[in-house]
Amino acid sequence: MQASLDLRPVGYLHPDAAALVARVQEEYVERYGSPDESPVDPAVFDPPEGLFLVGYDGAEPVATGAWRRSGVRALGGTSAVEVKRMFVVAEHRGRGFARAVLAALEDSARDAGHDLVVLETGLRQPEAIGLYRSAGYEPVPGFGFYRDAPLSRCFAKLV
Repeated sequence: MQASLDLRPVGYLHPDAAALVARVQEEYVERYGSPDESPVDPAVFDPPEGLFLVGYDGAEPVATGAWRRSGVRALGGTSAVEVKRMFVVAEHRGRGFARAVLAALEDSARDAGHDLVVLETGLRQPEAIGLYRSAGYEPVPGFGFYRDAPLSRCFAKLV
């Protein structure tokens, strides 16, 4: 059952965004033994070059998702964005929030003139892989910071 999620664009350093990014980093430590070590410049998520969303269930921040421009080429796309920081807090999972965030990111990327969405996830996040595959994402060759990491998997979708 999908509940209502209020998605709001915020800066990467907004307190709610920062708190949720800290939580996703904790989850990476649990699943992979360390936080995500890829370098992130908060400015790349500022419109119009990017977007960072926080999803609220009532007043509570419970989900995030973002995109930034990417130079990755795949599936015949000509202008790509990379999805980053997709996360829903554990106690709010199973309500369709991740799917709602992903759809909003795809829509906003398309509205900004991009035709390709790429992302990287890992084998220890099978629920994320399931979400992306069910949303039409296809496996593509590795890219980015973790391109050669054995647990990394990359996906892309034309939007």
